[in-house]
Amino acid sequence: MWITLHICLYLSFNCICVASIFSSRTCQLQGRFNLNGMYEDGDLIIGGLFAFHLIAVFPELNFKREPEQPHCERFYMASFQQAQTMVFAINEINQNPHLLPNITLGYHLYDNCVKLGVAFRSATALLSGTKESLTYLNCTGPPPVIGIVGDPGSTHCIAISSVLGLFRVPMVSYYATCSCLSDRKKYPSFFRTIPSDAFQVQAMVQILKHFGWTWVGVIYSDDDYGIYAAQSFQKEVQLFGGCVAFSEILPLDNNLMDIQRIVRMIQASTARVLVVFSTEAYLLPLMEEVALQNVMGRQWIASEAWANSPVFHTQHLLPFLGGTLGIAIRRGEIQGLHNFLLHLRPDNDARNNMVKIFWENMFGCSFETESREIGEERQRCTGQEDLSSTDTEYTDVSELRASYNVYKAVFALAHALHNLMQCEEGKGPFSGNSCADINNLQPWQLVHYLQKVNFTTSFGDHVSFNENGDALSIYDVMNWQPSSDGSIIVRTVGVVDEGAATGKLLTLDEDALYWNFETKKPPQSVCSESCPPGTRQATRKGLPVCCFDCLPCADGEISNATDSIECTECPDEYWSSPKKDQCIPKEVEFLSFEEPLGISLTTASLLGTCFCSVVVVIFAHHRHTPVVRANNSELSFLLLLSLKLCFLCVLLFIGRPQLWTCQLRHAVFGISFVLCVSSILVKTMVVIAVFKSSRLEGKGAMKWFGAAQQRGTVLILTALQVVISAVWLSTASPTPHKNSQYIRSKIVYECAIGSVVGFSMLLGYIGLLAAVSFLLAFMARNLPDNFNEAKFITFSMLIFCAVWITFVPAYVSSPGKYAVAVEIFAILASSFGLLVATFAPKCYIILLHPERNTKKAIMGRAT
Repeated sequence: MWITLHICLYLSFNCICVASIFSSRTCQLQGRFNLNGMYEDGDLIIGGLFAFHLIAVFPELNFKREPEQPHCERFYMASFQQAQTMVFAINEINQNPHLLPNITLGYHLYDNCVKLGVAFRSATALLSGTKESLTYLNCTGPPPVIGIVGDPGSTHCIAISSVLGLFRVPMVSYYATCSCLSDRKKYPSFFRTIPSDAFQVQAMVQILKHFGWTWVGVIYSDDDYGIYAAQSFQKEVQLFGGCVAFSEILPLDNNLMDIQRIVRMIQASTARVLVVFSTEAYLLPLMEEVALQNVMGRQWIASEAWANSPVFHTQHLLPFLGGTLGIAIRRGEIQGLHNFLLHLRPDNDARNNMVKIFWENMFGCSFETESREIGEERQRCTGQEDLSSTDTEYTDVSELRASYNVYKAVFALAHALHNLMQCEEGKGPFSGNSCADINNLQPWQLVHYLQKVNFTTSFGDHVSFNENGDALSIYDVMNWQPSSDGSIIVRTVGVVDEGAATGKLLTLDEDALYWNFETKKPPQSVCSESCPPGTRQATRKGLPVCCFDCLPCADGEISNATDSIECTECPDEYWSSPKKDQCIPKEVEFLSFEEPLGISLTTASLLGTCFCSVVVVIFAHHRHTPVVRANNSELSFLLLLSLKLCFLCVLLFIGRPQLWTCQLRHAVFGISFVLCVSSILVKTMVVIAVFKSSRLEGKGAMKWFGAAQQRGTVLILTALQVVISAVWLSTASPTPHKNSQYIRSKIVYECAIGSVVGFSMLLGYIGLLAAVSFLLAFMARNLPDNFNEAKFITFSMLIFCAVWITFVPAYVSSPGKYAVAVEIFAILASSFGLLVATFAPKCYIILLHPERNTKKAIMGRAT
């Protein structure tokens, strides 16, 4: 539609110019619109577009005659106040000797009737003028107005600015907020003194974030303002992690079926916060249906278009709309405006019919002598009625918002003109450093200066425009509260200031807020409750991102903030707490002397050592008896010593691993057991040698197994283990190691063996000696001596080998400190096995049957 309007307007202007050249050589006005307006002549004229009426009635089309022009109904007092504010501002500028001296500003103000067609006709009249003909040969020269204040509607501004932009005529809107108008390529001469929807949306999102509302419904009018605002809002909401529960369009024709459908959706939704981008014309039928259906318990967020609209401030809407939070245009104060409004009087200028229309609507009178409306005569207006006795939106200056923006728009144009006039020739901003000619002012020249406007109003607000023509953004936060008469009163409870010195965008007085809920507190509006620390969000499939489940973090992971998307893994030496909300040092596990298992093993070790000591004492006391002397008492004492070392080496395996204990434990264990097994091996060899020496063919066998040879054999066999241990410790020594592989939640403090080959050789050598001893003892088990020690050695080595064969798989499969416990158990079991199997029978005879402790008994000759 806009493209069609551009083409039509462009062609009409060109046709007019062509016709002027080839016929009368003048520009002829092709048509005249019946427009309601207000006028004042001056050296320079500023145009204005206002919504003096809310309804435009279009006659039915009849293609047999020229269409009749629409007429406007339902006079809008608030908009008339805005127009009068523009008149007041122009008068104030004309009376100011320091601003535009020697220049008198005039104005042409037109009604747009809140209809695009009427607004576009009014803008065309301002752009082309209303003179019947122009003498400029090619339709050149300055336009009738140097700039336009208005229009209040975003849709109107989009259409009008598209045309004005072709001629670079500046347009300063006081109410159009659509963010699309910030596009400088499409609208190069558009400015506004009201923040764009982009900042309005940011302000509303700041409120949502402040109260933690992430699940909101969106309702918007089916026009440019509503559509662009809703799209921008949904994008901003997604950026801070919120979601739109539903998004519904208010129909243009306020269709009852559509309104009822939207109300049913509001009732069915779990969203308790509803954001509405609309004007009262769209929204009123919806709110009436909300009251009819008794839809309560909702928190409404109002856009600036209806945040201060008085049509909703009624008693019957208070239960439903009380507590509404809204974003409103910045309130200002204009000194002298109230007095100016009260002194308005109708004059005799036929063009200023808007003043007469206002008078007739204010007092219900008529300027016609005999006027009838709906069959009733109306009183004649005198023009002297007292405005101070009235209480309407026109005379109320306590909440100057849109009117204050009109005031700033007029002064912005005035300051731009003033700066233009201050230009010094040869220092100008245009080609050749030239300045603009005030007598032949071109619109694009004023646009240049308007872009650089920078001034402060009498109220203290700073006015300037950014590169997109947008003013510095600031909004008041409004709260709808109950008044004394049961209706709704709107109070300012905060501010959203883009240029706040503190850097804090939103400032709220929460003590002044009214909440229309039983709890008198802000409602909760979330699709899913917040995930506490220790959990993470898991989005539900097919639903918006703010609908999620809270899953606990895995072991070893934490989340220490609310609504964490992911869990963070703890460092290596830390583990998650039971609540999974912080990393705590891992429990260090090792076989301790204080725990029951450590105490038991330590006790067993000390008992074994004591038993060895007792046996040593017994053998020492009876060292001259045949049982002790029967098989080399020196080897028996050496064996007891080695067993005592085996029992004591267990203590090196218990307690916190340290470098010296890690190095000693296996070395002492290996050497002790080799000493023990080598002693048994030599004892077995001695038994066999003694038996052979008793026969004729083995008379010289014992000479090879004398005391020196026995000691030497034990020493050599033990020395080999010492060499293996020394090589192992020097090349790949065991060291303390914190192992997290067994149990992730704990640190197993253990001794790393360093070299598997060294450890295997140490154990392998012990196993080799044990196997040889077992085989020799097994071969000598049936020797004919009455006291044949080979039988006990066979049994003891059988126990020894069985223990260590089962040790290997048990050790490998046991985690952490239990691997150490398995190794200690193997040491203790094999040591007790050797001690009991080897020495228990001898002690039994020595202590309980001394009669058998004789040479004859041992030789089998006793009766």
